[in-house]
Amino acid sequence: MNRGLFVGLVTLDLIYLAESPPRNNQKIVASDYTVAAGGPATNAAVTFSYLSNQATVLGVVGSHPMTQLIQGDLASLGVAIADLNPNNTQAPPVSSIIVTQSTGERAVVSINASKTQAMTESIPPEILQNVDVVLIDGHQMAVGITIAQMAQAHNIPVVIDGGSWKPGFDQILPFVDYAICSANFSPPGCQTEEEVFAYLSQSGISHIAITHGENPIQYLIQGKTGFLNVPAIGEKSIYPEKLSRTIDTLGAGDIFHGAFCHYILQESFTAALQQSAKIAAFSCHFFGTRQWMHSQSGDC
Repeated sequence: MNRGLFVGLVTLDLIYLAESPPRNNQKIVASDYTVAAGGPATNAAVTFSYLSNQATVLGVVGSHPMTQLIQGDLASLGVAIADLNPNNTQAPPVSSIIVTQSTGERAVVSINASKTQAMTESIPPEILQNVDVVLIDGHQMAVGITIAQMAQAHNIPVVIDGGSWKPGFDQILPFVDYAICSANFSPPGCQTEEEVFAYLSQSGISHIAITHGENPIQYLIQGKTGFLNVPAIGEKSIYPEKLSRTIDTLGAGDIFHGAFCHYILQESFTAALQQSAKIAAFSCHFFGTRQWMHSQSGDC
């Protein structure tokens, strides 16, 4: 069993399935809803744990009554919490998410970790003991910088979830082994993906991938670029026939990152990307960020 440390945002997600997001002054009734712990690092940790590993989330949870929902959800999934501020009495960041029933697209209103930034002194001294891989989502930047430095000193591979550029990422990049970014990841001065690859390469990262949803992943390994196709929703060679369309794209990127942390410990970079894309695409057949794990085909 491998151990992973996932550094970043911990939220409470309120997820609704509806015909469409509401217009101004409109009230709508959802056809379904679910409540779960969320955040990029948190959802990645859940996926890593589901794939028969031990996952720990390093973030701010606190002691507000609402945090019991977060703690209960993660405990039921075997994910441990290393709380950077256990005495924090503020409500945790909450995301309200509406998934459009016909397309699987989502609209999100959220509060990130800007009001709950932790100090590096809060990092538990033995947090990296027996850890095999670290993922950093950039929402706890000061902590992420320190953890990245510590991980490199202990020869632990570091993965960044580059969903979007965040100030301070430039201080983490020199310690990163794998940069898995979305098409929205734009470092300062970068207008094209070629410039993004160049920027990250100049920071010393030799393995980089940029995802594009259902479109091919572009990657760079030791200066050489390539493309990987991702599974099409409803692809009969992979999925049961009943899984014919996208239900919900929420969390697919986070699930991708958690799966990547699992597979990169046993596969090549491109094989890890392919396997992770397969799991992320599979998750889009189900509502919410947890239901896919309860399917008999959840092992993809």
